[in-house]
Amino acid sequence: MGCGTKEPKITQLCLAAIQRLMSHEVVSETAAGNIINMLWQLMENSLEELKLLQTVLVLLTTNTVVHDEALSKAIVLCFRLHFTKDNITNNTAAATVRQVVTVVFERMVAEDERHKDNPEQPVLAQGNSNRRSVSTLKPCAKDAYMLFQDLCQLVNADAPYWLVGMTEMTRTFGLELLESVLNDFPQVFLHHQEFSFLLKERVCPLVIKLFSPNIKFRQGSSTSSSPAPVEKPYFPICMRLLRVVSVLIKQFYSLLVTECEIFLSLLVKFLDADKPQWLRAVAVESIHRLCVQPQLLRSFCQSYDMKQHSTKVFRDIVNALGSFIQSLFLVPPTGNPATANQAGNNNSGVPVSAPANSGVVGIGGGVTLLPAFEYRGTWIPILTVTVQGSAKATYLEMLDKVEPPTIPEGYAMSVAFHCLLDLVRGITGMIEGELGEVDAECHSTAEAASSPAQSSGPQDSQSPSDEADQEMVSRAVWEEMVSACWCGLLAALSLLLDASTDEAATENILKAELTMAALCGRLGLVTSRDAFITAICKGSLPPHYALTVLNTTAAASLSNKSYSIQGQSVMMISPSSESHQQVVAVGQPLAVQPQGTVMLTSKNIQCMRTLLNLAHCHGAVLGASWQLVLATLQHLVWILGLKPSSGGALKPGRAVEGPSTVLTTAVMTDLPVISNILSRLFESSQYLDDVSLHHLINALCSLSLEAMDMAYGNNKEPSLFAVAKLLETGLVNMHRIEILWRPLTGHLLEVCQHPNSRMREWGAEALTSLIKAGLTFSHEPPLSQNQRLQLLLLNPLKEMSSVNHPDMRLKQLECVLQILQSQGDSLGPGWPLVLGVMGAIRNDQGEPLVRTAFQCLQLVVTDFLPTMPCTCLQIVVDVAGSFGLHNQELNISLTSIGLLWNISDYFFQRGETIEKELNKEEAAQQKQAEEKGVALNRPFHPAPPFDCLWLCLYAKLGELCVDPRPAVRKSAGQTLFSTIGAHGTLLHHSTWHTVIWKVLFHLLDRVRESSTTADKEKIESGGGNILIHHSRDTAEKQWAETWVLTLAGVARIFNTRRYLLQPLGDFSSAWDVLLDHIQSAALSRNNEVSLAALKSFQEILQIVSPARDSDKPETPPVVNVPVPVLIGPMSGPGLSRPFVRTDSIGERLGRYGSSEPPVVTDELEDLNLWWAAWNTWYRIGSESTKPPATFDKLTFIPSQPFLTALIQIFPALYQHIKAGFSMDDLQKLGVILHSAVSVPISSDASPFILPSYTEAVLTSLQEAVLTALDVLQKAICVGPENMQIMYPAIFDQLLAFVEFSCKPPQYGQLETKHIANAKYNQAEWVALNYVPFAEKSLEVVVDLYQKTACHKAVVNESVLQNIIKTLRVPLSLKYSCPSESTWKLAVSSLLKVLSIGLPVARQHASSGKFDSMWPELASTFEDFLFTKSIPPDNLSIQEFQRNESIDVEVVQLISTEILPYANFIPKEFVGQIMTMLNKGSIHSQSSSFTEAEIDIRLREEFSKMCFETLLQFSFSNKVTTPQEGYISRMALSVLLKRSQDVLHRYIEDERLSGKCPLPRQQVTEIIFVLKAVSTLIDSLKKTQPENVDGNTWAQVIALYPTLVECISCSSSEVCSALKEALVPFKDFMHPPASKVQNGES
Repeated sequence: MGCGTKEPKITQLCLAAIQRLMSHEVVSETAAGNIINMLWQLMENSLEELKLLQTVLVLLTTNTVVHDEALSKAIVLCFRLHFTKDNITNNTAAATVRQVVTVVFERMVAEDERHKDNPEQPVLAQGNSNRRSVSTLKPCAKDAYMLFQDLCQLVNADAPYWLVGMTEMTRTFGLELLESVLNDFPQVFLHHQEFSFLLKERVCPLVIKLFSPNIKFRQGSSTSSSPAPVEKPYFPICMRLLRVVSVLIKQFYSLLVTECEIFLSLLVKFLDADKPQWLRAVAVESIHRLCVQPQLLRSFCQSYDMKQHSTKVFRDIVNALGSFIQSLFLVPPTGNPATANQAGNNNSGVPVSAPANSGVVGIGGGVTLLPAFEYRGTWIPILTVTVQGSAKATYLEMLDKVEPPTIPEGYAMSVAFHCLLDLVRGITGMIEGELGEVDAECHSTAEAASSPAQSSGPQDSQSPSDEADQEMVSRAVWEEMVSACWCGLLAALSLLLDASTDEAATENILKAELTMAALCGRLGLVTSRDAFITAICKGSLPPHYALTVLNTTAAASLSNKSYSIQGQSVMMISPSSESHQQVVAVGQPLAVQPQGTVMLTSKNIQCMRTLLNLAHCHGAVLGASWQLVLATLQHLVWILGLKPSSGGALKPGRAVEGPSTVLTTAVMTDLPVISNILSRLFESSQYLDDVSLHHLINALCSLSLEAMDMAYGNNKEPSLFAVAKLLETGLVNMHRIEILWRPLTGHLLEVCQHPNSRMREWGAEALTSLIKAGLTFSHEPPLSQNQRLQLLLLNPLKEMSSVNHPDMRLKQLECVLQILQSQGDSLGPGWPLVLGVMGAIRNDQGEPLVRTAFQCLQLVVTDFLPTMPCTCLQIVVDVAGSFGLHNQELNISLTSIGLLWNISDYFFQRGETIEKELNKEEAAQQKQAEEKGVALNRPFHPAPPFDCLWLCLYAKLGELCVDPRPAVRKSAGQTLFSTIGAHGTLLHHSTWHTVIWKVLFHLLDRVRESSTTADKEKIESGGGNILIHHSRDTAEKQWAETWVLTLAGVARIFNTRRYLLQPLGDFSSAWDVLLDHIQSAALSRNNEVSLAALKSFQEILQIVSPARDSDKPETPPVVNVPVPVLIGPMSGPGLSRPFVRTDSIGERLGRYGSSEPPVVTDELEDLNLWWAAWNTWYRIGSESTKPPATFDKLTFIPSQPFLTALIQIFPALYQHIKAGFSMDDLQKLGVILHSAVSVPISSDASPFILPSYTEAVLTSLQEAVLTALDVLQKAICVGPENMQIMYPAIFDQLLAFVEFSCKPPQYGQLETKHIANAKYNQAEWVALNYVPFAEKSLEVVVDLYQKTACHKAVVNESVLQNIIKTLRVPLSLKYSCPSESTWKLAVSSLLKVLSIGLPVARQHASSGKFDSMWPELASTFEDFLFTKSIPPDNLSIQEFQRNESIDVEVVQLISTEILPYANFIPKEFVGQIMTMLNKGSIHSQSSSFTEAEIDIRLREEFSKMCFETLLQFSFSNKVTTPQEGYISRMALSVLLKRSQDVLHRYIEDERLSGKCPLPRQQVTEIIFVLKAVSTLIDSLKKTQPENVDGNTWAQVIALYPTLVECISCSSSEVCSALKEALVPFKDFMHPPASKVQNGES
């Protein structure tokens, strides 16, 4: 009522009152209707408009009484107030309308809540076309429905159905209301079919219709092109439409699938470059709203992209964003198309805020860098648009603007940029989350099924099938989403990355690319993953540094694996503008040809870090793209100059060549961080699964292969990135090293063979570090229990042996050394490999190598022999031996021989344990071999394994004994023989057979061969400044020493081990072989060798029979079995080890106490051995002493010591063969003795061998010869009868030697100088002084003859005649003998021999055996007593007298031994003797008075003796034949006649000479005559008177007058002689007797 007054005051009060009532809810439905009508009137009258609105609001919000018509009236009332002229009213009404609309819908929601529990009424299935049919709706819902339907009508400019009374309406306001309803009450539309029907049938067509001007409009197109004028897009409507669309899509997508497709396509179109800027901006904002809703995007993808015939909406959105961004860079924001191609700087009057040179704007003198994108001169700032992840739009919120706003530069770009980022972030976040859930489900399912956790969900049989299906579906959706968007995203992000100048923006772009790459990787979308990674890689490298890897399209890069990692300075495919980035590093590109420098900007470094991040966090999904990532990193590392250090980590280092890398301080501080991340990247490889790890390893290997290819043919610094990282990866994955060991080490071994030294060095460094780390790592189970793994780890070390580069081998050996030092005790089955490495070092590989390898070996021998399996000992022996053969360094060879000696000692000490272990091993191998059906193959097979070990050792030493270097040979030889000597007793008896034949004789053969073929050239010096002694200055002489050593060693073994060798079956053939070697050595043309051979010969001959050898190991216990050994090797239980040294002395003695002799060596066999030795001796003797046919400077003549030794062997040898020694053998011996003595001495040796000429001494050779004969003679003496026939032969031999005294022997055609007149240096060869030898032989002859004169053989073989015949030579020479002593000795010997021989001869006179001797004897006496040689001038009187006394002795012998027995002696002989005596007695009566005769005339005693003998025998004997008497008478008368003549002549001369004394000869002669006369008278008196002829007396007396006449002579000597001559005449002074008496008498 009050309001009806229309009085303002009253109205105000009334309205206030009504409000008060309403707020207390005391208004009924009808009252409400009345109130509304009343308000309507007020409104029409334009009274209290604000109060009206307020009242309506209170009325509708406090309760629900108002509805239906009343409600519609209230709403219309508010609408109408909205369109008044008053601004305040308008705005208040607008707000009220909004609130009222909200209230209506809120009521409906509340109503739904209340009826929620009641069963739903069946919803109409068919779309009802009758718009008024809302009968199914409840009251509030109906109100809401009517209201919404009318709002659509109004916007569409149609009449409302329900809001009757509307006068005017704006589209903008209608759209805003629609939007708010749709936005605030989506559930109403989703739950009620009527409402969703409205949406479909009303709202969508309306929106599409309203959009049409925007779609058709082309910016800048001339109107003439289309017939109808085009309505221009209107910003407020357009903007509100987009808002409505956003809500529709967001809230009702599921209802409006098809419509949304259209809306989205429109949105995409609005981004076109020919649409107005503001339209594009709001479109981008709308899209941004979608991009932050990943679930929504997912639905798009499912509904459109995955359907067959539908538009690929999702893909289009992304692509549109991409092209939008691109267009912003290419097209100026406004203007006409003509300027579109040039990046004009006059864009719509807004100056580009930065000049083209840099993104720097000067502000107040300071310099700040705006975040911006810059590309090809287009500079677009980046504005902070929204908070990340929320789409807060700017222009979509400008509801008050009617004119399109000007959009700041860079706004659209920034929004688009954020769209992309949010899109990526949303999708990846969503998919990753779902993937995580799936994985977790799989794990839990799998664990529940107690099967090992498998990450392969779909194939997991335990998971229920529906779950699996669902997962398949989701996976398909994810894959589709990614494949739909990746191209567009990548294009846009790459462009932005290229253009970005802001670190934060770059970071965001990279992060997006990174997450996408990782997502693609997880989903297994290889192409897209690689594409994103490639983009990051490109960003990391300098702008024009196109890597071939990256230039290929992602697809091609997969099919074609042959990328090179070479960086070329090529323009990139999308050339970037000159970047305004800060350059932080300058380095060299990694290329085959050096190409100047490249620059790295901070953005490159940023990308690099992203790349590292990617590899680090998502390594597991990279797969084949590791190749890209690693190739890029390799280049960056190269450009930054990082070099690998120990363990494979990269540290900043200097580039080796070319312009040095330049780094700014900024990046210098970054480098350690980068290097650290790089290392961590590879450390994290330990968390990768096996497959990913293999991808990583493969990628590194192929990178490395390419780096290797690049490094071929030049010695540039190579890229070591891959090798270093392989090492790092290997080190961190030690716990599962088995799965990657083979590819890893296989590749590193290839690197080790690379020609580039730096490359190789790192390959080896990596390989050896890995091996060492592998061995020290504590594996599970430990290596000691996992032999396979240990061998696997050591194998590459062995493989390195096939690399020929010495530096590699050095690394390998250093590694071995370190392994030995750290792991030596636990190598176990790895020993053969380790030893093999040492053994593989060859001679030509340089000294340092050999030295290092040898160090390892020394370490092994000194420390590790006890810890290694016994089966490896043989390898140790082989390796040690091989070092002996290395000729790099003599000391190593010698030391290795020492090592072999140490090894043998070790064998000896640990013999039992080694033997046990080897036997066990042998048994196992035997079993294996039998199972396989193959023979066991092992050197020296049949011998037991421990013996084989020894044999290998001996064989090795044997090889070293024929090394080219003398020192090695010597050392090895000594070691070999010492070892066999010291430890040989450990061998099985049967093994000795092998030792003898395969080791010792084999060695002798080789030494003999080498020695005989050795070079005779003089070696100047032994290398360096070593002087070589002349006895070793040719190869031949050096080999000689070896031969000597070897032969002596073998002989010693034969000697000391005879008791072991003899029982072996073929001892005699071994003996023959040994003798053969001795023979060939003895006959070699080297004095040293030949002499040593004889020493060895002596050694084996002095072998005493084992029975007498007290200190040898005791004999086998088999001795009690009296079986001859000829049957073969003895069999018996003891033979396996005949020299066990444990038994007690008691046992030993007991053993010998048995009746049999301790050793049954077969006599016969023994004899054969000795005869074999004799034959050898004979061959040596005859060959060596046979004079050569021709002589020249080089003729070889055996030395004296050799011959001496040779002859000295005979006596020992003879002891064993005397029983069968025959005449033939004696002849052979004689020849050798004779030849030996005849050998001359070379002049340079003579001063040492010959005595000075004056000493009469025998040389040792001559002594030996005599000793040999002496031994023989003694043997014959005690030997059986039949041996005595050898005496004559011995005499012959000795007499031949006696002849040497006067006639030295000839040695072939060799001319020798006599020692006396040889100046040593002139004569090549000097004959010996044979006199002492001959004289000694003569004494031997005499002694022997004295013993053997009566032996039949001696008698029969006319030995005496031979003796005399031999002595005749020196006796006839007498003073002409080379030595005076000779003839004197000859005389005395003759006398001694005759004193024994003549009686024998007389005894056998009748047999005629001595007939021929007598003439020989006569001649001998004749030649001696009347020698033709003249005494030397210097002979003293005493000497002469002594010589005369010798002559006298001979005559005495005749008078005592021969003449008394004339009856038994042939007559002619006696006659010859008489003639001789006669000659002797008158010899001096020579009529010539020459000087020469004086001395002869001095032989008074001799003459006297002859005289006496003559006289004695003339008259003493009964004359048996007239002739005989005649001879003596004849002789006397001649004698007397001559005396008469001499005296007469003397008297005459005396008288004539007056006072002068007569010549000395004449005086002497007269004295001699006088003495002869007195002698004669004496003789006559002594004789029987009847024997003297009367005539003789008459002649004697007739001398008297003449004697008396001599009295007057003046010489006192003559006088005294005369006195003596006259005195005997007194006996003739008888008184004359009567004639009668005389006649009677």
